[in-house]
Amino acid sequence: MTRGEEVVAEARRWIGTQYCHQASRLGAGTDCLGLLRGVWQALVGCEPEVIPAYTQDWSEPGGQEDMLAAAERWLLAKPLAQVSGGDVLVFRMRQGFVAKHVGIAAEIGDHPTFIHAYTGHGVVETALSAPWARRIVARFEFPKGA
Repeated sequence: MTRGEEVVAEARRWIGTQYCHQASRLGAGTDCLGLLRGVWQALVGCEPEVIPAYTQDWSEPGGQEDMLAAAERWLLAKPLAQVSGGDVLVFRMRQGFVAKHVGIAAEIGDHPTFIHAYTGHGVVETALSAPWARRIVARFEFPKGA
């Protein structure tokens, strides 16, 4: 199994977990960052830094790119055009605002999908439709496990 396949398989285990802001518990509750943290713990090991408390707006009023900066510290950046299953996708939900949503690319090709958690839906696998795809601002891959 490739690293990307491992990431997708682990993320799919979380499907159906309800949404809970700042949580990261498989089957109990998670938000988008919690999903990423859970996959990290399963495949890489202990988290590399303590996640500070955060608002659902992810520092939007101050304009600081906290989520993107953390991704750049701990994940392996790759070109947006280099698409692979298992990629961590960082989204900017509104132009001019900070990046504040993450997901994991699942299927690629003609019918791409990604796995993410969001309010009212929990963890789901969603079509990576044009409205979602145009919001991707960065693409990363997980480092090798510990």
